[in-house]
Order: sequence, then structure tokens, then C-alpha cells
Amino acid sequence: MLCRGIRGATTVEANSREAILEATAELLAAMVKANDVKAEYVASAFFTTTPDLNAEFPALAARRLGWNDVPLLCGHEMAVPGSLSMCLRILLHVNTDKKADEIVHVYLRGATVLRPDFQFEPESKP
Repeated sequence: MLCRGIRGATTVEANSREAILEATAELLAAMVKANDVKAEYVASAFFTTTPDLNAEFPALAARRLGWNDVPLLCGHEMAVPGSLSMCLRILLHVNTDKKADEIVHVYLRGATVLRPDFQFEPESKP
């Protein structure tokens, strides 16, 4: 079994606690579903937001899912001029037997512009 990274990103509608937690929960659920991730195989998770999102720690959404034994860390992305604003990203480190090319990276909402090569359809993936 190897440790693989699973990337995901989404945009958040507002800098509010509710909007950040809702967007995080939606993205995390899509990443878990697309990759058949079980919480006990998650080694750690790193959540970042653009500097314009600071009303809540996105990791709280993972805690609400019961990820109490998973190390979680939050931070801000670099403030690069012209980059996508109101963006939340997640990097999961997961112990898995999947090959690197079998990992499904998930980009939702306005974050699809970041990686148009990863077209994830939540309704059609297992």
C-alpha cells in the first residue's frame, strides 16, 4: 500500500462560516466518493483558502464528518495577482493500492478553470 495525494478545489460563494463549511463538505464528499476513500486510510489532509476566505477553518467540515483521528492543517494560498479568488483547495494524503493514474482529482464550481483536464461529474462517478 502506498500513500497517494488526491487534489481538489472549489470556489466559495461568500466569506462566511456557513459558505466555507458547505463548500468544503461538498468537495470533500466528492473526493471521497470518486476515490472510494475510507477515513481510516487518510494519513492527513491539508486545506488551503485564498486570503479572501478567513471566516472559518475548512478543516472543521472534516471534523464534522468524524475525521477526529486524521491530522488536519489549514493555511492560505499565495496571493498571486490575477489568480482565482474565493478558492478553497484540499490535498488528501491517502494510503491506497490505487495506481497514480487511477486517482480522481476533483475540481468543482468555479475551480474547474484551474484544471480543465480534470472534468469530474459528481453524478456519474462511482
